[in-house]
Amino acid sequence: MLNPSMPLETGICSRWSAEPTLREIMLLALLSGLLFAATILQFQNYGSAVTNFGDSEAYVSVASAIHHWDFSGLQIKQFWGYPYAMAALSGITHFPEQTSLLAVSCASSFLSVLLAYQLWGGWIAGLFALLNFDWMQRSFLGGSEPLAAALIFGAFLALRKERYLVATLLASLSTVVRPLGICCLIGIAVILLRRHEFKKFVAAVAIGASVGVLYVLPLAAYFGDPLATVHSYQGPHSLLFGLPFYALIRGTLLYPAPITNLALSFGWILLVIAGLQECFLILRLKPTQRTTLRKFYSPHLFFCWSLHTTIQSSHAPALHDSAFQFSR
Repeated sequence: MLNPSMPLETGICSRWSAEPTLREIMLLALLSGLLFAATILQFQNYGSAVTNFGDSEAYVSVASAIHHWDFSGLQIKQFWGYPYAMAALSGITHFPEQTSLLAVSCASSFLSVLLAYQLWGGWIAGLFALLNFDWMQRSFLGGSEPLAAALIFGAFLALRKERYLVATLLASLSTVVRPLGICCLIGIAVILLRRHEFKKFVAAVAIGASVGVLYVLPLAAYFGDPLATVHSYQGPHSLLFGLPFYALIRGTLLYPAPITNLALSFGWILLVIAGLQECFLILRLKPTQRTTLRKFYSPHLFFCWSLHTTIQSSHAPALHDSAFQFSR
């Protein structure tokens, strides 16, 4: 609301330069989702778009197998954290698995934006919600990235409040959604060790181990391989965790790509390099300056990882898995 004693032009400029409120950010995210869905509907059936997008069909088949606890004939792909959430929602609400796929990804996307607002404020949350088209696809057509982002952002927030065990639980759950969530889990362990919180470190290890054991037990029992989902990522020319930028550089050298693809991918690399530079310089700055830089770089570096971990193409370079975690 404008101040009556303030000149109209000054008041308008002040309002436009003010940080967006949480309500404005959530409305912005909702509007982007509605526009995305409306655009899809102009060209094809939305259900078909969901089925044909990315790994949606594979996620639905895994969620159905978990829901009915029948793994016969199931081909193992991806990590199962996302299908577990889908199966849980289907079991509670009796939604079809495809509906649960969309519900989990959409809800996780909005939750991620909410957590981004609580962590870094309105400007960063707004950019996070709208900056990348791949994020919108995975939010409103189905994908594991929104759930992984929500869990890790939740871990960040719990860590900031020094609720280490809650942060550990959320980070542990994120690892069964997207394997690079283990970077967050390792970061929490390092913080606890550096602060000599040895009892909490032992408890954190127990929480992480418990989540891991519960995850691998069905795989060991029904497929004879507790690391079946890990092995599904690996092959003669692929690893669970690749070298940062390797896929991008290899793709640039070996495969032709539009200049726009190159500009986008290398733009993300420059952002990561800038964040790394900030890591080395931040200790030399005053606390207020540290906060300003951290608010800008931290979510964008994680955002870079969360949006590009599944974008792999043999016809265009892609930014390979890389994660940089900043909790405070």
